[in-house]
Amino acid sequence: MPDIKTVADKADVIINGYAFTRENGQFRVLNLNCPDKAVVFSMEGEVLETTMDDIELSIANRYLKQNLKYMED
Repeated sequence: MPDIKTVADKADVIINGYAFTRENGQFRVLNLNCPDKAVVFSMEGEVLETTMDDIELSIANRYLKQNLKYMED
């Protein structure tokens, strides 16, 4: 299980308890309130890996799309 403080410190943005980190051409999202729930999105928004259910995945995807501008280089 990841160290939550380290993930939060490395995150590009944190939105409603979800830490979003742009890394290696992917977006990694971790639910800081429930750290066993995570997802990895491709740069195109495709789900590559997940432990989230469909509802939480939809929420994380929406937050990502709405906040991409804050994660640009």
